[in-house]
Amino acid sequence: MHNTFFISIFARKSHSIVNTKEIGNIIKERRRILKVNQLELSELAGIGINTLVAIERGQGNPKLETLISVLNVLGLQLSVKLKD
Repeated sequence: MHNTFFISIFARKSHSIVNTKEIGNIIKERRRILKVNQLELSELAGIGINTLVAIERGQGNPKLETLISVLNVLGLQLSVKLKD
C-alpha cells in the first residue's frame, strides 16, 4: 500500500492561509518516520541546517523553492487550491 502525504495551502481571493507550525510538524514527523536526521535532510534538500530547524519549528518565512525541496526529499506533495 502506498501512502500519499499532502500539505494543503488554501487561498481565498488574494489572501493565503498557511499554518507554518503545522507544516513544520508534518515535515518533522515525516523525517522521523523515514529515520533521517536534520543534518542529513538539510544536505539532501540543499539547504542550511538552521533553515531546516526554523521550518520544523514553524518559524521564519522560507522561500517556496526551499519548502518544495524539503518536501520532495521526504516524498511529500504541496497542494494549492481555492477555498470554498
